[in-house]
Amino acid sequence: MTIHFKRRLATTVFGAAALVSAVAASHAQEAKPLDKAAVEKIVREYLIANPEVMLEVQDALEEKQAASARDSQSKIIAENHDSIFNDANDAVYGNPKGDVTIVEFYDYNCGYCKRAMPDMQALLKADPNVRFVLKEFPILGPDSMRTHLVAQAFKRLMPEKYMELHEALMKEPKSSTEESTMKIATSLGADETKLRELMKSKEVVTSFQSAYNVAQALNISGTPSYIIGNELVPGAVGLETLSEKIAEQRQSNTGNK
Repeated sequence: MTIHFKRRLATTVFGAAALVSAVAASHAQEAKPLDKAAVEKIVREYLIANPEVMLEVQDALEEKQAASARDSQSKIIAENHDSIFNDANDAVYGNPKGDVTIVEFYDYNCGYCKRAMPDMQALLKADPNVRFVLKEFPILGPDSMRTHLVAQAFKRLMPEKYMELHEALMKEPKSSTEESTMKIATSLGADETKLRELMKSKEVVTSFQSAYNVAQALNISGTPSYIIGNELVPGAVGLETLSEKIAEQRQSNTGNK
């Protein structure tokens, strides 16, 4: 028996117990109440004859929990709007005045992030009204942190070539390190001495704190993760799903006008 099924079973058993209590309470108000054993027999026979009810109860519970999670996420996103959508440490591509913004949390050493990069490129090419925010979120160890430090320093030194560095790192088949990232950065024309000086600066060292704070509030623990409008979309969900979420957000924006 799988853990998931055990959880479903436990939940439905709990639901059945609640049903027993409800039936018993109802009959307790009648002139001739049923005893507990009789009520349990009625409920048991009904559930055996209609086992799909237990799955319906579980589905309803999961949908209620999911709706509650969405409401909580929407509130957190609204409370942290500027940190999420307008952080000066983040690079912005596409239409800076686009009607829908996608925020991507990513780590340069995340294989799923690498495979998801074509999704961003395709969206920006196909949709001129998308604003795409790249939020650096190094969580995969020391090499990732050092790689992102180089990238953040490079963005301050040569912002016009940051996307070239970003794409080069995302195309790297192996995990990036400070040394390998520095090699790419200098090949794009960066001065290594200036980069290393910037890497020690407070503005670069603390540049990821906002992303960490938002991720903690939203329980983001993996990359890539996206925020589209007021919704968190975890995982490399693919171009089709991202496009659907954009369309949903546009429709929501229209409805709110």
